[in-house]
Amino acid sequence: MFVMGIDPGLSRCGYGVVERVPGVGRAGLRAVAAGVITTPVSDGIPSRLAALGAELRALLVEYDPSVVVVERVLFQANARTAMAVGQASGMALAAASIHGAEVIQYSPNEVKMAVTGYGAATKAQVQTMVQKLLDLESVPRPPDAADALALAICHLGRAGLGAAANAAANAAANAAATAAATAAATAAATRAAGTPS
Repeated sequence: MFVMGIDPGLSRCGYGVVERVPGVGRAGLRAVAAGVITTPVSDGIPSRLAALGAELRALLVEYDPSVVVVERVLFQANARTAMAVGQASGMALAAASIHGAEVIQYSPNEVKMAVTGYGAATKAQVQTMVQKLLDLESVPRPPDAADALALAICHLGRAGLGAAANAAANAAANAAATAAATAAATAAATRAAGTPS
C-alpha cells in the first residue's frame, strides 16, 4: 500500500511516497519517492494553483496511493502565507479526493509526536528520524520533502497501531465468546447429568 504525504505550500509543496514492506529496514517502511513542487512567485496565484494542481494530479496517477495525507493547516503568523498554504492545501485535498484516494489530515504536532516522540521537535530532528525510519543514506532534503515523508510515516504508524488494536479486540471478543459457549455447554451437561431418566 502506497501512502503519499503532502506538505502543502504554494511556492514549495513537498510530497513523499512511502510503502510498508515487512522485514525491510528498522520500521518495515520504504521510501518510494520524495520531492518538492515549486511554482514561480512571478506568476499570478490562479496560474500557480493550476500548475500545482496539474503536478499533484500527475503524481497521483504515477504512484496511485491508497491514502493521501495532507498536513492540516492550523496557524500561520503571516496572513498572506496562511492564505497561500490554505489554497495549496485545498488543491491537494481536492486532487486526492478526485483521484479516489482516502484523504487524511494530521496536525504538525501529531506528525512530530508520531515520528520523533516529541510534539515540539525541530525540523532537523524530524529529518533525522525520517532518515532513520526509512533507512536513507542521508537526511532527506529539502525539509518540505522530509515533512511529506513524515506525514506518510505518521499515517502508516497509526494505521499499524489501529490494525493491532482491532486484532487484539477481535481476539478478546472471540476468546470471550468461546468462554461463554464453553460455560453454557458445561452448565447444560451438568443439568442433563443431574436429571433422572
